[in-house]
Amino acid sequence: MIDVHAHYLPDSYRTALTAAGHAQPDGMAAIPEWSAVEHVALMDTLGIEVSMLSISSPGVWSADLAREVNEEGRRTVVDHPGRFGLLASLPLPDVDAAMTEIAFCCDHLDVDGFAVLTNAGGTYLGDPSLAPVFRELDRRGARVFVHPTSPPCWEHTSLGRPRPMLEFFLDTTRCVVDLVLSGTIAQHPDIEFLIPHAGAALAMVADRVSVFSLVLGVDADIDVTRDLGRLHYDLAGFPIPRQLAALRSLTADDHLHYGSDFPFTPGFAVAGACDVLASVTEPANLLDRLRANSERLFPRLAQHNG
Repeated sequence: MIDVHAHYLPDSYRTALTAAGHAQPDGMAAIPEWSAVEHVALMDTLGIEVSMLSISSPGVWSADLAREVNEEGRRTVVDHPGRFGLLASLPLPDVDAAMTEIAFCCDHLDVDGFAVLTNAGGTYLGDPSLAPVFRELDRRGARVFVHPTSPPCWEHTSLGRPRPMLEFFLDTTRCVVDLVLSGTIAQHPDIEFLIPHAGAALAMVADRVSVFSLVLGVDADIDVTRDLGRLHYDLAGFPIPRQLAALRSLTADDHLHYGSDFPFTPGFAVAGACDVLASVTEPANLLDRLRANSERLFPRLAQHNG
């Protein structure tokens, strides 16, 4: 398998989390333990050949921290040939710093794509201020992984529960709908967006948003169901038995990818989710399909496998 949704926690990032008061990130019990060696061991156990590494929520908040974790991610890729790829972090909403980091990562770190959070301090990805970043990512034909984080109102909406349970799903849905309605998706056809957790609630709200787009009078170039349908989606989490069926009504099977969400999803739960995906009969040979899809999405993988 190819895992497009896997995280790494280098020592510099762990230290920064604790120093910034995020020892229990997004309301979780603790920062999970992680090492590249243990990650590879789990991959070997589950039959995962390559994992695309990214920094999860709450992400990076400065250009210096983004550079540090991106360089450490690159070292992990080099130190474990053929086992890891890198989706580099961008220090949004600082546009100038993000543009500098895109150039550095593409020209010096040979990254496979970029990972961005649904919002950065309340600035969502569809905000007009971020337009230069998406123009540059489009110019480079980038792969962009959109990962959820806590919304700015989480103190009032999470009701004291860990935000990944519901708030992550709702913020993913909110962010992607904004990307569509703002025209960010339609205006950047050379960006391949990857949405986690089987698209969160997008399949359930797509038709409702489509009707509202007519009421709102959005640009005629925007087609909600078309634009949602061209996105890529990973199946991290627990999309069986209900969510996958809904997602397949929104996008084609060749836009689906495997994701583990390790180590925020612990190894035993990753193994159980793999077993469930392997048992799926519709579509047939799902895990083989997911691998082929990811090889097409990330050209380096296809080249590596001949």
